[in-house]
Order: sequence, then structure tokens, then C-alpha cells
Amino acid sequence: MPSIDRLLDEAAAGAPNAAPVAADPRFDPALATAVVTCMDARIDVFALLGLRIGDAHVLRNAGGVITQDTLRGLVISQRLMGTRTIVVVHHTGCGMTNRTEDVFREEVRRDTGMRPQWAGEFMARDREVEELRQCFRRLRAEPLLPHGDDVRGYLYDMEACELVRVRPE
Repeated sequence: MPSIDRLLDEAAAGAPNAAPVAADPRFDPALATAVVTCMDARIDVFALLGLRIGDAHVLRNAGGVITQDTLRGLVISQRLMGTRTIVVVHHTGCGMTNRTEDVFREEVRRDTGMRPQWAGEFMARDREVEELRQCFRRLRAEPLLPHGDDVRGYLYDMEACELVRVRPE
């Protein structure tokens, strides 16, 4: 397996790892879509959803949750770059499984002497469908999103390699 240093050195030397950027100077994603998903390195978002470079904005974080920073990115995506649809993809087998915010924050405080400042943005990963529905509610309630009502949710079953639609309640 290559090291990150080797990959970075090759990229800096001009190795053809990246596809060329289209000459079109627009920043608008071709499918007018933003995707929010987990940072799990096992998920190839482009392959999973059949996307190509330039099709969608992809925002990733631990758990694929709708944090303040995710909302900031989505507001920019919709208001400045023309996206309308938001696709939220959670998955089974997440590294966040069976962890709670309170326990994790206490572990960090114990190890560092500092309590993390984030709050309410960490979700236990043992109730994926309910968490997707919480994302729907948060997005629909966000007054800064002009298209917060155009949200699609999916649960990716990593063992079965199936993408299952989850509808709001």
C-alpha cells in the first residue's frame, strides 16, 4: 500500500492522479445537488451515487451529520452556486456506532484537560433511520436555506452494498 507521502510527492511531480478541471468557469454543480455524508474512508461517494467530477458538492464529516459548518456549506452551495437538492447519506457499520456525545466529550476532557466546544452535533450511530429523519427536520427548519425542503435521505448498507431510500416521517 502506498504511503501518503509517496502519493503527495507523485502528485506534486505531476503524476496523472487527478482528472483535469473542465474549462467551464462556472462553479455551479451540473446536477444542482449537494451531498452530505460520513467521512468514512471506505465510502466512495462518487461511485456509490454514480456522480462525476463537477456533478455535485460533497460535504463530509464524522457521521454525516448536519453541523453548523455543514449548514454554512449548504447555504453557500444553494445561495451562491445554484444547488437545490440536498442528499444525505448515512451508512451502517459507522465508526460512531455505540458512542454518545457525552461520553466522547468526557474522554477528550480527561485526555486533554479541555472540554470540546461543539455540542449537539455528535450523534450516536445506532439509530441510522431516526438520525436521517433528524437531518431532514434540521434542514427543513433552517431559514437560511432557500431549498431546505428538497432533501433526500439514504442509508447505505455496507454489508449488502445497498442504498436504501429513507423518507421523512
